[in-house]
Amino acid sequence: MSETFEELYAPLLKDVFKTHAQKQLDQGDNALVSARAYAEQGKPEFALAFLLLLDITEDEKREILAQAYERRATLSEEKAEQLNNQFHRPFPLIKLEAQKDRMNARSIRQGKRVRSARIPPVS
Repeated sequence: MSETFEELYAPLLKDVFKTHAQKQLDQGDNALVSARAYAEQGKPEFALAFLLLLDITEDEKREILAQAYERRATLSEEKAEQLNNQFHRPFPLIKLEAQKDRMNARSIRQGKRVRSARIPPVS
């Protein structure tokens, strides 16, 4: 028997994200709209918090979470390129994290666990 979405991914989430999502829902936000919006912004932790509160299929949840990781990877690669141009040197750790995010997206789509450690994003 395979593990559920919640069993696989809820342990990755810190309480602060769960609290934020619940507060937004209490204020009338739509969980699905919020999950998709955070996925588009490349924020898988926030997307996951809302997905855990939703009653949609496991496949839909996995796809939205995978999209969040892919978007974060794209944004990270763009940031690495921007910093490369600005400082005239490569930023391989940012690109490495983007690769890991893409691997996580693939794992999520396959219903597998993902690695949880991540270097904080560069602002």
